[in-house]
Amino acid sequence: QSHLVESGGGLVQPGGSLRLSCAASGFSLRYYAIGWVRQAPGKGREGVSCISTAGDSTTYADSVKGRFTISRDSADNTVTLQMNNMKPEDTAVYYCAAVYDDFRCASYEFDYWGQGTQVTVSS
Repeated sequence: QSHLVESGGGLVQPGGSLRLSCAASGFSLRYYAIGWVRQAPGKGREGVSCISTAGDSTTYADSVKGRFTISRDSADNTVTLQMNNMKPEDTAVYYCAAVYDDFRCASYEFDYWGQGTQVTVSS
């Protein structure tokens, strides 16, 4: 069965860093644009970042620009979200998602979703 799996979430202090990874099981990520979407308690889902199929284009929400970096490794079939200088407002469940269309990824419109990983920023 094909699915996406996130890892790397946890508790971090304000100003700290975390790295999230998204791996695919049962299919290759190389044919998909991949993004990260988060949902904070009591709020709707928010697109965080997207990387194109070829890895040559990235998109970031204004709230994370300059702090988060998305990258992909075709050899490992993974996509990584490096999160630096984290803030309490980054606390959320982070979902990895995939779509077979770079333009839809940039609009955070995805067809396939992982189960999510909890990220908590607190002192």
